[in-house]
Amino acid sequence: MVKRWGRALASGAAASLVVGALAGCGITIPADPDGTLERVSGGVLEAGVTPNPPHAETGGTHPTGTEPALVTSFAESIGARVEWTEGSEEQLVGLLEAGELDLVIGGISDATPWVDRAAVTRSYAQAVQPDGSTAGLVMLAPLGENAFLTALERHLDAETAVAQ
Repeated sequence: MVKRWGRALASGAAASLVVGALAGCGITIPADPDGTLERVSGGVLEAGVTPNPPHAETGGTHPTGTEPALVTSFAESIGARVEWTEGSEEQLVGLLEAGELDLVIGGISDATPWVDRAAVTRSYAQAVQPDGSTAGLVMLAPLGENAFLTALERHLDAETAVAQ
């Protein structure tokens, strides 16, 4: 029992040293290897949208619906403006992978097949599917851009908690 406590204490001390060393080096966690959150904050958030009413509708001067409203409020919260690109999910995920988009929306369910090509937010709302079942709604972000994803999820949590 004493050995367990000693090992646990040693492990905790080692973890504290690693965290302290990383903090001393200016490394923050979560991090964005490509700097997405830093780049879009105070600048332009490039968002892709695929039409999927009522979540995202296109055809006007800019997309409308619950998801474009969430993206716009997120952009405002980080001092950014949104530039929209419309396309199919496949086209938009390709642009996301190429670094030309920062975010993709369009009534995407938490059963999305894009999990190996994009970071997926936590489910922030439920939507009725064509077969009558329900699924969680998610947004797609660039893989590895964890500070951006965390900021987006915090915003979605705050905004959707207000709506519920």
